[in-house]
Amino acid sequence: MRRLIASLPLALLLAACSPAPTPPAPGEAQTAPANPALGSPEWLAWVDQSLAISDKGHGPDPGSPEWNQAVQRVIVGGKTAKEAMQEAEKSFLSRQ
Repeated sequence: MRRLIASLPLALLLAACSPAPTPPAPGEAQTAPANPALGSPEWLAWVDQSLAISDKGHGPDPGSPEWNQAVQRVIVGGKTAKEAMQEAEKSFLSRQ
């Protein structure tokens, strides 16, 4: 229970420090395909297009470890999820 309570401020800190997503340009609504299965080719293509991972066919293959790392870097601002979590944890602990 203590860990849950202690991790709540960390989660809130990460959510508060996340940049606000920029809205798509008019006419370029990026809606997810209807009921895509997680990891399906349609889902991978939507994530790839939404986050601009590949550039017109150039870049890592969707679903590959390199592609997953690129997705993580885009989502957490140039860091892997593990690095972002460690940084947030250090920041949180230094304030106590």
